[in-house]
Amino acid sequence: MKYLLSIESTCDETAAAIITRDREVLSSVIASQEKLHQRFSGVVPEIAARAHLERILPVIDETLKRAQITSRDLAAIAVATEPGLPGSLLVGLATAKALSWAWNVPLVTVHHVHAHIYACQLVSSEPIFPCVGFVVSGGHTNLYHCHSASRWDYLGGTIDDAVGEAFDKVAVMLGFSYPGGPEISKAAIKGDSRAIPLPRPMVDDHATLNMSFSGLKTAVRYKLVGNGKQDFSKLELSPQLIADMAASFEAAAVECLVAKADLALKKTKLKRLCVGGGVAANRVLRHDLQAMCKRRGVELHIASPDLCTDNAVMGAIAWEKVDRGDFAALDADIRPGLLRQ
Repeated sequence: MKYLLSIESTCDETAAAIITRDREVLSSVIASQEKLHQRFSGVVPEIAARAHLERILPVIDETLKRAQITSRDLAAIAVATEPGLPGSLLVGLATAKALSWAWNVPLVTVHHVHAHIYACQLVSSEPIFPCVGFVVSGGHTNLYHCHSASRWDYLGGTIDDAVGEAFDKVAVMLGFSYPGGPEISKAAIKGDSRAIPLPRPMVDDHATLNMSFSGLKTAVRYKLVGNGKQDFSKLELSPQLIADMAASFEAAAVECLVAKADLALKKTKLKRLCVGGGVAANRVLRHDLQAMCKRRGVELHIASPDLCTDNAVMGAIAWEKVDRGDFAALDADIRPGLLRQ
């Protein structure tokens, strides 16, 4: 049997996995950089790239050891080349190219955002395509008409902040550390989601599947401190206000996401919704998507929580290219921008 070595380094997680043709995961290793970026309340691209350089070979070596295989057992090496941080992407691609050449193993490039949707296939015994694909993460908030694993039509997405970025920035205002999404979700449990009125940008615009979260983030700021500059580290907020704001923001963001997913299903007339990305682990979003899909009679697939955040296992989508013989040349390059795809 031959195996796939998948490499992920699009942002701040250095990851590798060994996956069988039947999508069985033999090993998965992730080296997180959260502690490196916490003091900055977000990912610093230069720090992320340097950390990848230090960690990527040890991570790959550990992945092969855990799977108890060698390079001779590989059918291909897959690496995410788009979209992402340029420096981070370059580390992953340069490493994959070097190993491909040294080991004489074919190279396959992977679209990181598409892979987030494919994570749903890893926990489903039935094919997930065709479907509406919805990626909700720190860097991306995008809707797709997924005809198959290789054919995707972009339907719409955020015109400014990704929803995960908005979660992280609101978390800073509330005094939470990076990453902020889980902290907001935890605090929201004790809050009243109706306590603080916040806007739902573009929810009532049924002519587009685009979304906006910058204004929602700014509305939170104005509710907390008013107009003008403010050092949030010196802001004194009561525990109840923090909980209420966390709950109110979470409810507003989730309502925006669910409304656009609902509209995408209506426009495409598809009966299957697949959701991936870090924010897909949010309990309120999962609950409200389930309720919406049940009301619509739509099949819902959400990536398991361990596959929502960046990982190399979702690189199993590369098997689709391997089966078609769609291999990359050693002059393959990165594509950091999303470019509506």
